[in-house]
Amino acid sequence: MKRDILKIDEELCNGCGQCVPNCHEGALQVIDGKVRLVSELMCDGLGACIGHCPEGAISIGTREAEPYDEVKVMEQMIKKGKNTIKAHLKHLKDHGETGYLMEGAGFLKQNRDKLDFELTDVLSEVHDHGDDHSHPRSDHRHGHEGGCPGSGERVIERPSGIEAAAAAGQPSELRQWPIQMHLLNPNAPYLRGSDLLLAADCVAFSMGNFHNQYLKGRSLAIACPKLDHGTDIYTEKIAAMIDMAKVNTITVMMMEVPCCGGLLRMVKRAQSAASRKVPVKKLIISISGELLMEEWT
Repeated sequence: MKRDILKIDEELCNGCGQCVPNCHEGALQVIDGKVRLVSELMCDGLGACIGHCPEGAISIGTREAEPYDEVKVMEQMIKKGKNTIKAHLKHLKDHGETGYLMEGAGFLKQNRDKLDFELTDVLSEVHDHGDDHSHPRSDHRHGHEGGCPGSGERVIERPSGIEAAAAAGQPSELRQWPIQMHLLNPNAPYLRGSDLLLAADCVAFSMGNFHNQYLKGRSLAIACPKLDHGTDIYTEKIAAMIDMAKVNTITVMMMEVPCCGGLLRMVKRAQSAASRKVPVKKLIISISGELLMEEWT
């Protein structure tokens, strides 16, 4: 399977930072006067940042998708210096990638002799990063801290057992943010090894028991095959979820209207492109919110 990944020409980049706020994954930062991709793991290859580069320094390259390898990433980052390494490790911490963070730190410890900076200072700063919430984050207008605040990844912890039963009203079963397909990173930690629910936008509004009956225990992606633009990227992302995130199952929930069938067709195309096979279940919901059909495809 092919994967799209961002490429930055540092000879053309003047460090203006206009591209940074347009990377909704926050994977771009201005470091040492140049824009750097601080997290290849979080780059979804959508390319929303390209049109905001006045110098034409950003492009999208295609290569064979490989499992993410933190050691290989760190080998390349050593060449870019202390500040890029520090930004990368902080980004991993911000996104809850503890395993990769430990791998990266372990690699640096084993290769201290190749570093031109004091490793303990960097690791100490990364360890303390984000723990003191009394200080606001840097001003995004200057382009040094990337990403749209509304699409920043997060895992949502939910009470269980007695606590859940005591919660007022019907509790939400949403486990992550974001949920819209254009904003989802197909290798996000909450997707890995999960049971994916791919739902048409209207489904949750039509069903009173959507959260408790269908969303509980699943990761979520929503899309509208009729109104969304650029849905080719949806097929690519679903294929990446199958191969890279290794989702266990995919449940496709669609309304009874004909245009909703495009959602299942996207999944079928993704299955054909992916190297792994996963079970897919199709659910059809009536406009009045009733389950009309449920079957494995």
